Amino acid sequence: MQIISNSSPQKTTALHFACCNLHFDLFFIVIFLLSLTLSSKAQRNVSEHAKSTITPFLMKQTISYLASDSMKGRATPSTELDVAGEYIAMQFKSFGLKPVHGSYFQDLGFCFLDLGADNFLSVVDGLETKNFKLKDDFVPYDMSGSRPAEGDIVFAGYGITAPEYNYDDYKDLDVRGKIVAILRQEPGQTDSAGKLFAGPEMTRYSELKEKQKMAQEHGAIGMLVISGPLQYSSLKPRGYSWPSLSKILPKDALPLEYCTRSEEKIPMVHVGESMIVELFENVDSLKRVQQRIEKSMQPASFPIPGKIMAMNVSLTSKPVGGRNVIAMLEGSDPGLKDEVVIVGGHYDHIGMRKEHPADSDYIFNGADDNASGTGGMLAIAKAFASLVETPRRSVMFMAFAGEERGLLGSATYVRNPLWPIVKTVAMLNLDMIGRNNPDSLEIIGARQNPGLVKVVRKQNKATGFKLRESKDERLDGGSDHASFFEKGVPVIFFFTGFHPDYHQVTDSPDRINTDKAARVARLAFLTAWTVANESKHYKIVKPAPGKD
Repeated sequence: MQIISNSSPQKTTALHFACCNLHFDLFFIVIFLLSLTLSSKAQRNVSEHAKSTITPFLMKQTISYLASDSMKGRATPSTELDVAGEYIAMQFKSFGLKPVHGSYFQDLGFCFLDLGADNFLSVVDGLETKNFKLKDDFVPYDMSGSRPAEGDIVFAGYGITAPEYNYDDYKDLDVRGKIVAILRQEPGQTDSAGKLFAGPEMTRYSELKEKQKMAQEHGAIGMLVISGPLQYSSLKPRGYSWPSLSKILPKDALPLEYCTRSEEKIPMVHVGESMIVELFENVDSLKRVQQRIEKSMQPASFPIPGKIMAMNVSLTSKPVGGRNVIAMLEGSDPGLKDEVVIVGGHYDHIGMRKEHPADSDYIFNGADDNASGTGGMLAIAKAFASLVETPRRSVMFMAFAGEERGLLGSATYVRNPLWPIVKTVAMLNLDMIGRNNPDSLEIIGARQNPGLVKVVRKQNKATGFKLRESKDERLDGGSDHASFFEKGVPVIFFFTGFHPDYHQVTDSPDRINTDKAARVARLAFLTAWTVANESKHYKIVKPAPGKD
């Protein structure tokens, strides 16, 4: 028996495909809803994991140890800072986290600079040699190169080549193999109308580092810096305030610089009135030269004939000491584990008062600044290490030394990274996370890192803070996040604000709200966990033109 259909073959086929498409659509909807359910469940699970692992008790343990009197304020450098570093490394090891390149430690790359034993300056004029005195007649700068120089002397005005202002002190001036004498500041400083440069407002061309670089690019082998009599009433040489040349400065008030310079700089000293007289006969003569430059807004450079100068700047270098402490959790995704998320905080503080009454408190314990942030970083490290499933991206945990001396630890790391900076997806910084209103939390870097702050906002649903997002145009200084941001790494800085105990002996463990510190650490953990399990990258929003 034959069954006759009322539908055409084309209609039957269309109906068949429609049914199949409906089945596929339903299948994908089910899969999508299932993935949402699993994702929501995973989020709940990781939130519960954070809550059970990152506890106020754990925070209290770390903070109480690091901020105890026995740590003597954890100054960089100090024996106590080294002990604190060993403690942090031991914690990393106990969590099962691995060292990076075979060690949990990275030595700070900074050195103290001091004057060496053989600094001299002399001028040969015919058969006469005149020797100038260190401190009275000349003082080396801390940014000076440490080497000798000998050659003819050339006055190079303000030592500026500025094409955008159509001004060049080196135009038609041969300074190759010679020593240049230059004035501080820049033309137009006495001109309120601002005929050249930015008038009374300084530009980058006034900076001595820029002038030193410019002189070197033009071939000069040494540089004398002069305070022009138009701007300065005192012509006494200052240079750097070296403790060995002072009766009032403490002996350890030494400048810091990278132990290995990327390039050798030319020697540079600040000279006083005696050198002005030697080169220009008298102060009024130099003043007239300055007035000519100011009036014409044109250079007035010239060789100084008949005189040869010999100079030597001798600087000694001694390592600061102190170490970053670093550990790593390798990611699980073969395609993403070569990318890294960094969670960090500094563990140093400012030490002790040297002079104090016998019965007074003299130790700057640094409980909030920054035993709290270090405790948070360690708690986050423990939470990551105890996860059942390792995140897709790798995560590095860093305790920085030398933050209180000028971000030395983070500056060392970004200059000598243990993981490629271009593979560093984000840096989360914890510094001072245990004080002030229980529900307040400042997020610094929100304006510059909008993608990251969206993650923070979303994860904050589990911690319930009233977030205050910093709207500052710039993101520099303050803490270790700045070093990474300068290298183009997206950053977020978790911070609960300043208080009257900041950098005081009263910043002690008993004043820390460990419940709050634990909540901040949980939010940072959830943020890091999200970023470490995503494949997306985050963009930095640069400051508006004219505000950088």
